[in-house]
Amino acid sequence: MKIWLLTQAWKYIVAAGVLALVTELAGRRPRIAAIILTLPLTSIVAYLLVWEKEQQLTKIMVLAKETLVLVPLGLPFFLPLAFADRLGLGFWSAFALGLGLAGICIGLWVWLGPKMS
Repeated sequence: MKIWLLTQAWKYIVAAGVLALVTELAGRRPRIAAIILTLPLTSIVAYLLVWEKEQQLTKIMVLAKETLVLVPLGLPFFLPLAFADRLGLGFWSAFALGLGLAGICIGLWVWLGPKMS
C-alpha cells in the first residue's frame, strides 16, 4: 500500500497544484485562471497514463471519442454561472442549476445515444 501511494502521489500533487493555482489566480487574473481551466490537462495526463498502462491506441481512441462528445454536453454547466446576475441567481442556485443542466444533457446522451462496447 505504501509503495502504491508513493508511486501514485505525483498525480494528486499535480491535481492539487493546478487547483491551488487556479484558485489563487481567479481573484486577480480570472482570464488566466480560465485559460488554465480550459486546458485539457486531465485528458492529457489520462491519455499518457492509459498509454503507459495499456500500450493500446484503440483504448485511447475510444476514450478520445467519448471525451469529444461529452465535453460539449457538459458546457451547459457554465451557463447559469455566467449569467447569474441576469437570471437573478446566487452562487449556490446557479451552481446547482448548472449541475442539473449538465446532468440532464449527459444523462440523455448516455440513455439515448449510441451504445459503446
